[in-house]
Amino acid sequence: MAAPAPNRPLVVGDPSGPFPPYPLRMSGQVISGFGRGSKELGIPTANLPVDDALTPWISSVPSGVYFGWASLNLPPSHPDSTPTPTTPTTTETEIPDWSSSSRTRGANGFTVYPMVMSIGYNPFYKNTVRSAEVHVLHDFGADFYGAEMRLLITGFIREEKDYSGLEALIADIKFDCEVAKRSLAREGWAPRGVDVEIDLPGEAGEDRGVEKVVMRGELDCAWLIRPSQLPKEKGDEEGK
Repeated sequence: MAAPAPNRPLVVGDPSGPFPPYPLRMSGQVISGFGRGSKELGIPTANLPVDDALTPWISSVPSGVYFGWASLNLPPSHPDSTPTPTTPTTTETEIPDWSSSSRTRGANGFTVYPMVMSIGYNPFYKNTVRSAEVHVLHDFGADFYGAEMRLLITGFIREEKDYSGLEALIADIKFDCEVAKRSLAREGWAPRGVDVEIDLPGEAGEDRGVEKVVMRGELDCAWLIRPSQLPKEKGDEEGK
């Protein structure tokens, strides 16, 4: 990876954790987007509806790139679906305490992943409608349109901008992903009570492989894994 630009730090935010107005919450069912993430960029994204009525804060935040945690309630048939351990029902402030050596584990059907996202118009593509595009930092075996997704947005990385070409856009997005991983891999930013797995590359410019780091921190992420409020489909109820 090329050395970062002088004005692009590898880590953002105070080590102690997010400061107001963060963390911000956003949720909904994953919808189809512009179809460019995987095809043109090689960076798949999951879109959530941008609705001021459901997410009042979204109209007041600057367009740009954000980072934080995403939880997904994948159907049992999905190849990345994680069996939920038997635990007491969680509340807004109580989280079951367990660990996982290889997978991020949640509760009530939800699995927690690090994420980076853009909110805005994407000037490179000249979008006319504001969108929320989430890149979950995990390699999924299949799409998950219609799945319930919750976002705990912990901080801001940079403002959106236009680019001279596709390669420059992709390079900036990949750097955003690295910033998100490194910023979240700190005790004040990692979820409390749930182990999360982050792939951390070597320092910029180093020829070093990716290291999987299992984090457990102090950030209250109970909302991400509380029981779903959406009606279950018949296949989900039957465990099919």
